[in-house]
Amino acid sequence: MTLDQTTIDRLAATPIPPQRLLIGGHWVDGSEAPLPVLSPVDGAQITTLSAAAPADVARACADARAAFEDARWAGKPPAERKKILHRLADLIDAHALELAVLGVRDNGTEISMALKAEPGSAAGTFRYYAEAIDKVYGEVAPTAANVLALIHREPVGVVAAIVPWNFPLMIGAWKIAPALAMGNSVVLKPAETASLSLLRLAELALEAGVPPGVFNVVTGPGRITGEALALSPDVDVLVFTGSGATGRRLLEYSARSNLKRCYLELGGKSPNIVFADAPDLAAAAKAAATAIFRNAGQVCVAGSRLLVEASIHDAFVAALEKATAAMAVGNPLHLSTQIGAVNSLAQLDGNLRFLADARAEGADVIRGGTRILTETGGYYMDPAIVTRVAPSHRLYREEVFGPVLAVTPFETEAEALRLANATDYGLAAGVWTANLSRAHRMVRGIRAGVVHVNTYGGADVTVPLAGAKQSGNGADKSLHALDKYTDLKTAWIRL
Repeated sequence: MTLDQTTIDRLAATPIPPQRLLIGGHWVDGSEAPLPVLSPVDGAQITTLSAAAPADVARACADARAAFEDARWAGKPPAERKKILHRLADLIDAHALELAVLGVRDNGTEISMALKAEPGSAAGTFRYYAEAIDKVYGEVAPTAANVLALIHREPVGVVAAIVPWNFPLMIGAWKIAPALAMGNSVVLKPAETASLSLLRLAELALEAGVPPGVFNVVTGPGRITGEALALSPDVDVLVFTGSGATGRRLLEYSARSNLKRCYLELGGKSPNIVFADAPDLAAAAKAAATAIFRNAGQVCVAGSRLLVEASIHDAFVAALEKATAAMAVGNPLHLSTQIGAVNSLAQLDGNLRFLADARAEGADVIRGGTRILTETGGYYMDPAIVTRVAPSHRLYREEVFGPVLAVTPFETEAEALRLANATDYGLAAGVWTANLSRAHRMVRGIRAGVVHVNTYGGADVTVPLAGAKQSGNGADKSLHALDKYTDLKTAWIRL
């Protein structure tokens, strides 16, 4: 798609009506007071969000349960469900720019990235799982001659999905598409600071032919709406992407309710490791800047820890500074922008506190690290590069989820591996080297769900994203994701 600034500006000026909940195929108001939606682009209120009370969540879950029990979706022939999900993908494509602009106004991702990562990715994800629907088979077990043992894959029932604000359409699709493909009903709770594009997706799902009650959306604060969803006895599986603190609470709510299965993707503190023999150090420096600073660092797999071989440390950091300076920070709705807005003022303040702590612990903030463009009213931050970051520092160990890069030197391959694994997280990593054997050793040694070699990012829906250690459990993307949304049932038949 050719992006046109005039069209983007027109869509950005389009009024957004007050938003409502989707429950049982009907758009209804939440019982709590509506929430203002503030755009990180300029700090202005752009609409209001309906806030679901526990009673609203209970109704959505009950309607999802009823839709599952009467098999209005699970009972459709696989080929028919496949057609409907393909229609939904086509509608996402047809409204791609509208969806992208709506999302940018809501969460601040730069438009060029948003178009590809949000509607572009979501449409591809729905197509991928639509194609999987009629290609997932049961099994016949090897048994004695007088026994026939069949292994059936069946939908789990009601899936609750709680998704974050950084890439709501992309991450939402990673959860919604495989859940629907397997015949489940879904109750979705978007982040209160990025719900608009997912509410529009729900409209498109109804238009595509997803039956009422099969896909429901409840919005509101996590402490009310999210808690009620996690405690619901009508939910069989809960899938979540977000912070570790919230993930722990969700596990508690599962134990307090019906022991629903919880699959959690809890972020990362991903190492990006550059050896002196990297095939192209200039390309590596540019990629390192992109790996942490695109979307203002608000990416779960962001390369937020840069580990650089000591012999090239100073030269590489200089190249990194140059690459970072070339990235334009500004209005995310402008095509010239490469780093957009921080999602909220609270998130921006948290980013700045990390930098204050880093200075106090003896690290050097060698560029950036301040709020900028305050005259716009929006939430913008000059990307920060911090050197002399030690493994004991908070900045080394904890996820910032902002445009802040921690740089640490190493001497040997063994030290690089030890430093890479020296956090509680294990979501992603990057390795830059021309040594094939070293690359394979690092891939095997790093405890992470995805390890990039001589690149950072770009892993598509065909491969899983699964966290290690405290980055979570279960996998999004790929055919492996279907396991979260199916139960195995054995039929043991004596002949």
